[in-house]
Amino acid sequence: MMNQVVVALGSNIDKERNLPKAVQLLKEKCEVVAVASVYETAPVGLLQQPNFWNTAVSLKTLLSPAQFKKEVIGDIERQLKRVRQADPNAPRTIDVDIVLFNDAVLDYVGEDGRYRHIPEKDLTRFLHVAVPVAELLPNMLHPETSEPLQTIAKRLLQEEAQTGKPPLWKCDDMW
Repeated sequence: MMNQVVVALGSNIDKERNLPKAVQLLKEKCEVVAVASVYETAPVGLLQQPNFWNTAVSLKTLLSPAQFKKEVIGDIERQLKRVRQADPNAPRTIDVDIVLFNDAVLDYVGEDGRYRHIPEKDLTRFLHVAVPVAELLPNMLHPETSEPLQTIAKRLLQEEAQTGKPPLWKCDDMW
């Protein structure tokens, strides 16, 4: 059975090269259905670093979440020389996360031994995940909250506007 997967991608080291390259590698490994716009966002946590470019990709795969993490994401992060730092908010060449896997709610263990949760919790916490994903699947209901994804994105945009923090900026058409 083909699985419908949405991944979030982000880069702030050589992002002009690495983000398009990651999308190209996904197209080589999976059936890509759609690619969201690219959004520039301020960093989270560790603020003294370049802004990020973020997007989301909807795709189809026969792989399980653990297989996809190892075989697809692991390979992309290796090819783009991702180095994991002690600080999870450190700069990176590429970051690829499974946000949605069909409409499943599940936990799995990656090859690094870390537990991961689907849907990705950042989908309800951060604009740089919610907005690109909602662009792809605005009417899809979040598997845990049952809210439409566009509602989650709008709420986060409103909350961010009230804080005075920099929002996200849509980049020129990249694809």
